[in-house]
Amino acid sequence: MNVLHFVQAFFSDGAHWHGYDGIPTRLMEHLTYSLEALALAAVIGLPIGLVTGHYNRGGTTLSLIATAGRALPSFGLLVLMTILIGFGMTPVMIPLVVLAIPPILVTTYEAVRSVDPSPVDAARGMGMPESRVLFQVELPVALPLILGGLRSAAIQIVSTATIAAYVSLGGLGRYIVDGLYQHNYEKVVGGATLVAVLALLTLGAFWAVARIAVSPGVRRSG
Repeated sequence: MNVLHFVQAFFSDGAHWHGYDGIPTRLMEHLTYSLEALALAAVIGLPIGLVTGHYNRGGTTLSLIATAGRALPSFGLLVLMTILIGFGMTPVMIPLVVLAIPPILVTTYEAVRSVDPSPVDAARGMGMPESRVLFQVELPVALPLILGGLRSAAIQIVSTATIAAYVSLGGLGRYIVDGLYQHNYEKVVGGATLVAVLALLTLGAFWAVARIAVSPGVRRSG
């Protein structure tokens, strides 16, 4: 039996569309985990990246933090946090946030640092305070790259949030974990397909946000 047959069988089975184990329920759980992790990572990564990029300081330290964050195995960190903290949302959020912070942090830093210094110097010459220089001059120009970092983090979170199922939580990973345990490869392939589709939809959502949030002049110059 090929993969397409498994996909067709999974999505054509009405039992997969209803109840606590139905696709809508598991999808909402997965989205909840992903959005919470992305929000936490953005709250941590964006301010640090904006400030360090504005003052052009701490680049080496940020690179080391990013390298360390990317080197940590998400599943291993999940197991460690579960042993230390116990079951629940916290041990799931920690590896997802740790995974998402490096692309947000480093991309935001580089985006602000790479803004053309001419308008920045002109704004300072007009007496603008540093906060207004950052948010009114640098941020609008750096926004496309910043959104790129958020997009990269979001896709990584969506793809990795399946680990929540290993500690008895829900999400689309539930199909993969349960399917492997039950030797039900229809479930495994169906769950993996849903995760892949959700990742593609995430790409589309960030493309739409960029079209709305980024000014046409910045898009053309980019």
